[in-house]
Amino acid sequence: MPGEFEPHDGCYLIWPERSDNWRNGAKPAQRVFAQVAAAIARFEPVTMLVSAAQYAHARDVLPPIVRVVECTTNDSWVRDCGPTFVVDAGGNRRGVDWEFNAWGGLVDGAYFPWDADDAVACKVCELEGADRYRTDGFVLEGGSIHVDGQGTLITTEECLLSPGRNPQLSRADIEQHLRDYLAVETIIWLRRGIYLDETNGHVDNIVNYVRPGEVVLAWTDDTDDPQYEISAECLQILQSARDARGRQLTVHKLHVPAPVLITEEESRGVDAVAGTLPRRPGDRMAASYVNYYTANGAVVMPTFDDPHDAGAVDLLARLYPDRAIVPISAREILLGGGNIHCITQQVPSACS
Repeated sequence: MPGEFEPHDGCYLIWPERSDNWRNGAKPAQRVFAQVAAAIARFEPVTMLVSAAQYAHARDVLPPIVRVVECTTNDSWVRDCGPTFVVDAGGNRRGVDWEFNAWGGLVDGAYFPWDADDAVACKVCELEGADRYRTDGFVLEGGSIHVDGQGTLITTEECLLSPGRNPQLSRADIEQHLRDYLAVETIIWLRRGIYLDETNGHVDNIVNYVRPGEVVLAWTDDTDDPQYEISAECLQILQSARDARGRQLTVHKLHVPAPVLITEEESRGVDAVAGTLPRRPGDRMAASYVNYYTANGAVVMPTFDDPHDAGAVDLLARLYPDRAIVPISAREILLGGGNIHCITQQVPSACS
């Protein structure tokens, strides 16, 4: 599996529409998804998967440069239900089609059903003309892993060892599956992800690879914030680890925004449906600047109208001097349960 910072042939997103997750009929979220798609399309080809009911609207809203393809889905998290692409030594690309169960199935999943989302990876592979490996019996989401493209993978125990995913497998079994499908050698296990992350602590909300041997870590200086203990623990693990090349990781602290809470108005805009995770007023959301997408010539990152926005932009500009930094106000994505990295999935470059 190549690192996300390596060249891409394209990027996929899924158009949001379900009213029990996205407020006001998903119209505010659709505007932000369109901004994200347009931003990425400046640097690499973008495909938006859209339901039949929303196709004409999405085609009208999105710029012509974005390809729009009709596709049935349950929600809009292509990072997790889409394929993870791998490339062999000859430059040939295939997709890993992980079994998807909405982040926990009937144990603690976010919604039901999820069968249409579980079929997305196959459909994307068909669109890309790529063969695929289906992992029946092994549940995983793309947001639960980050790799450096040189044999190292970072994940969290909170997610991969959660009871709603693969309770029949030991930690050693899970590591072997990761090695078999992604050709990684070293696996670095963090204990937990961002505080109150409803995906059971996806790694892509707390750590991201800048390049091999170098990561950003979601951080807070507020020792009274529950996030502080989590981030300090992650820092200790990352600084003590060695990657597949024997390197000690360089860790950059990327301060999180102040706690982002769901407002009464935002909560009222979401339909209450049995079986879907509710959006209650006052609930804290898992806001993090680390949840950004690394495109060919850019970093498309979330902002939250917070005093820490400027510092986050400045740090990423220093870390990615050869990429444009594109900030997008992403509260509407966060209200749905994730952020910019969660709604994108790259197609790494391969030989034709």
